[in-house]
This record gives sequence, structure tokens and C-alpha cells, in this order.
Amino acid sequence: MKPIMQLLHFSYHQVMSCLFPVAIFGTLFLSGVIDVPFIYRYDAILLILLAVQYLMCRSGLETRDEMKVICVFHIIGLLLEIYKVRMGSWSYPEPGFTKLLGVPLYSGFMYASVASFMCQVWRRLKMDMTGWPGLTSAGLLGGAIYLNFFTHHFIPDFRWWLTALVLIVFWKTWILFRVRTITYRMPLTLAFFIVGFFIWLAENIATFFNAWKYPDQHQGWQLVSFSKISSWFLLVIISVIIVAQLKHVKAVRKIHVK
Repeated sequence: MKPIMQLLHFSYHQVMSCLFPVAIFGTLFLSGVIDVPFIYRYDAILLILLAVQYLMCRSGLETRDEMKVICVFHIIGLLLEIYKVRMGSWSYPEPGFTKLLGVPLYSGFMYASVASFMCQVWRRLKMDMTGWPGLTSAGLLGGAIYLNFFTHHFIPDFRWWLTALVLIVFWKTWILFRVRTITYRMPLTLAFFIVGFFIWLAENIATFFNAWKYPDQHQGWQLVSFSKISSWFLLVIISVIIVAQLKHVKAVRKIHVK
């Protein structure tokens, strides 16, 4: 009976941590099947997601610090989207007033939803890490990963070299999480892959509901390439590095205040 209770408790907090991603996919689905004549779809999605963020913050489901992290990721994601659309990696073919250089402003929230999940699950499961390599190593690696998303269009793609570096840098790093009174742990790189895989599943749902289109999906929807899992694996690392560092800074500040 105890393992079942542990699983239910763990599942509950995972579901609660996914509220914003679920809101995004729910909005994408509803906006795809309900035609609102007086507003463009992309504009409606942005307004709804802004309202969801406001309600989550006001209700206490999301803290102000978590909101700040989400804003940072929204900017990071939007810059990457603008560049990728310009390079023809994917497109947003529908019209909208809230588009910047061909990219709807709501798109940044899809990256921010990863940060939202990270922050929520970190707080709810009282997560911590052992063997963290430090800001210098983790920060330089995260910066190189983000830069590679831009540079691989005109120089060789170093994602597999970067993946190997991830395994080396985070070899001794374990993530700790608490379910009721029991603390569990797993290798951080395994957590990277699991989250990356589920984001890839979510990406298939998003493209099915026309959130964006890859070049091979314009004639009809098809499964997103499995190679995208590696991209999300690396993007998740950037998310974890930023969130983990912010959590560390906040913890140090609390100690100094005491």
C-alpha cells in the first residue's frame, strides 16, 4: 500500500507542476477547433496565456520568483524562435497582430512552460542536488549549448560533442527529491533525458494542433523527427542550469539573512 501512496503523491505533484504546460496545450487545442471571428488565433493564444500566468501568480500557485524565471525563459525562447524561423527551421503561417519578425509572441511561453515545470516540481518535491559542478563549468556548458542552436546553421553541429561534455561535467551530479517522508535520487543526466523525451511528445501534440510547422509538415502532419529529442535534451540542461543556480543563490541569501 505504501508504494502506491508514494506513487500517487509523486503523480499529484507532477500534475500540479504541469499546470501551465497543460494550459498551453489546452489553449492550442481549443483555438484549433473553435474559430473566433473577431481575433486572430495567435493573438488569442497570447491573451489567454497571459491571463493564466496572472491567475497562477495571484492564486499562489506560482511565486513571484518563479514568474521572473518564466519571463527570462520567455525572452530566451523568443530570441531562438526568431532566429530559427528566419533560418527556415519551422514557420508560423497564420496571421496575427502580435507577431515579431514572423514569430507570434506566445511562442516564448512554450519555452517558459519548461521553466515553469522545473520551478514548480523543484519546490513541490523539495529538490536538491549533490555533486553540482559549479557555476563556471555549468554556465560555460549551458552557454555553449545555447550558442550551438544558432551556429549549427553555418558551422558544424556540435550537439553530440556537447552531449558528451554533459555526461562528463554532470557525471557525479545526482538529483534528490522528496516524496512524503522518503528521499529518492537519480542521475541528473537521466532526468535530462526523461524530461527531453516528454517534451518531444508534447512537441508532437503542439505541431498536430498547428502551434507551428516544420518544413516536412506543410503537406500534412507527421511525427516530429526523433533527432529533436537530443535538441530538447540539451535545452532542458540550459533550463536546469539557470533554475538550479537561481535556487542556490536564493538559498545562500536565506542563510545570510538568518
